[in-house]
Amino acid sequence: MRAVVFESEGRLALQERPMPEPGYKEILIETAAVGICGTDTHVFDGEFEGTVYPLVPGHEATGTIVALGEGVNDGSYDFEVGDHVAVNPSTTCGECEFCINGHQNLCPQWNGLGVVASDGASQQYFTAPSRNVYKLRPDTDLYEAALIEPLACAIRGWDMLPRRIGDHVLVFGAGTMGLLMAQLATRAGAVSVTIVDLNADRLQTAAECGIELRYTSADDADREKWDVVIDCTGNINAIEDAVTRVKPAGYFQDFGVAPADRTAKFSPFRVYRDEITFVGTMAVLNSFGRAVELFEAGAINAKAMISHSFTLDDYAEALELFRRGEGRKLQIRPNDTESRVLR
Repeated sequence: MRAVVFESEGRLALQERPMPEPGYKEILIETAAVGICGTDTHVFDGEFEGTVYPLVPGHEATGTIVALGEGVNDGSYDFEVGDHVAVNPSTTCGECEFCINGHQNLCPQWNGLGVVASDGASQQYFTAPSRNVYKLRPDTDLYEAALIEPLACAIRGWDMLPRRIGDHVLVFGAGTMGLLMAQLATRAGAVSVTIVDLNADRLQTAAECGIELRYTSADDADREKWDVVIDCTGNINAIEDAVTRVKPAGYFQDFGVAPADRTAKFSPFRVYRDEITFVGTMAVLNSFGRAVELFEAGAINAKAMISHSFTLDDYAEALELFRRGEGRKLQIRPNDTESRVLR
């Protein structure tokens, strides 16, 4: 079996590995698609807290069940070989104060498949705990469904926001997460959604996803302040700009993943005087099942968001294309034999 491996910080290789076997309450999955996201670049660059090398990357994954480990269907599950599935990559200890108090995503032992210490899906087959595996309808497109994991993160992001009917929302960044947050905004009650990105191609994708107000700078918009401002870039300059765009009594959400050692400047007086609420959002929390249902209900334009598929051989090329900000969502399809431009 072939797998992409981050051997150490800044070093990757394509390796031959033994076929994994599912352990107790684990499921073996043949990988259909795995999305590349900003977290993967941070993991590769050694910028993500807690990463242990060597590591197979890939946490936005779908596939087909190949084998079931012992005990998988002992409880309420009903998995069968051949089922199409999406996988929640987050695992936790289940015993710390955060897990017990309903904040599992803040568990000190939080582990994302392909992110921290467990191999992900950038390989032909991978295993996952059965509690992290979600069945899809047989007619659900397995490639497009790899967007369910980032959609679950976006839902968690909106869970942290007020979701007031009639709010005006500004999103910085028209990458995958920005597009998802923007597409969910009207479902969360927004009366208007504005998206900002320096990349004209990404703004075109935003148009295809139904976002009407699109600019390369928030200065060009028809308003100066917004009720909710969300940064999906992780870029310090963008974050510092975004904070100044929040209306008094408004919310700023730091969604994008910045390097752990970077800091941003803002005016504490303005936060005090304008009663601005700052919120973070970490991964997935009780939102993956909702993401499956929303995705299968057609809540997002998945087809417009995916532009390229790559084989395992071309992983390095895909990573570089992502860094350059080219294309839309880039996917690795480990069992394909040819890379393709889809849009």
